[in-house]
Amino acid sequence: MVRRKTSRAADNGAASGRRSGGRPSTRKLAAKVSAAAAEKTPGAEITADEEPPAAAIHPGDEDAVRVRRMHRRDLLRVWEFLKMVFRDVNRETVEYQRPRTRARFMETYEEEGVEQLIFEANRDGKDEIAGYVECAFEVTGEDNWINERYFTKRDMRPLYVEELAVHPDYQGRGLGAYILDQLEHLARVRGRTHLVLEVAENNERALKFYRSRNFYQIDAAIFLAKKVQVEEELLPPRKLRRHRANRKNNPVKEKP
Repeated sequence: MVRRKTSRAADNGAASGRRSGGRPSTRKLAAKVSAAAAEKTPGAEITADEEPPAAAIHPGDEDAVRVRRMHRRDLLRVWEFLKMVFRDVNRETVEYQRPRTRARFMETYEEEGVEQLIFEANRDGKDEIAGYVECAFEVTGEDNWINERYFTKRDMRPLYVEELAVHPDYQGRGLGAYILDQLEHLARVRGRTHLVLEVAENNERALKFYRSRNFYQIDAAIFLAKKVQVEEELLPPRKLRRHRANRKNNPVKEKP
C-alpha cells in the first residue's frame, strides 16, 4: 500500500475493498486502465501538473464537487462519514464494509502506500464530505485479501481500491463516476495498469455500475454456512425418585 507523506499538507453498496465484504458472496472486479496517458514509471511521484485541476467551490454552488487528499484534521469527520454511510449495510453483512474500529482507521492514515481522498461539496455555504475513496499501490498489511502473485503472473500492476463511499444525498448524481475517473487518472500517472476492487455479489446496483465502467470479474469469494442441530450444554431438569414409605415412616435410628 504508497502514501507519500510529503503529499499531505456509487451508493452504500458500491463501497468496496479489502474490508468490504459483507455478503453471502463477494466478487473481485478489475478494470483495465487506458494507456492513453503518458507512460510513467511505476511508483513515480505525482506532480501538481499531473493532477486534475481542483476547481474552487463557490458558496451556493451545490452542483460542484472537488477532490483533495485527506489531512490529519479530517480523520474524525471522515470516520463519522463512513459510519453514517455504512450503518445500514453493516447490519446485513458478514464482514464490516469499513474499518471495524476507529483506532484501525486512524492507523491507516499513518501507513505507507495508501491514498485517502475526500470529495467535497458545498451545502448552505459550508463544505461537506460527499464521497471518500481509499486506495493502495502495493500489497501490505496482515489483514488484506490480495494474492499479489496472481497479478504478477498476468503482468498486471493494479491500483487496489480498498474503500469507496458516497453520501446518500449524492447518489445517482454522477459522483461515483467522478471518483472512478479520479482513480483511473491516479493509476495512469503512477504507471498502474488496472483498478481492482471487491463488491458484494448480491449488490446488483453496484455490479451494474461497475460493469458499465468496463470492470470484469477476476475472482469470487463465497461465504458458506451449514445449519447444525443445536443441543443444550446442560441437561434438562430430571425428576428424582421419592423416598420409600418405610424409610419415611420409620427412619433409621443412629447408634449411640
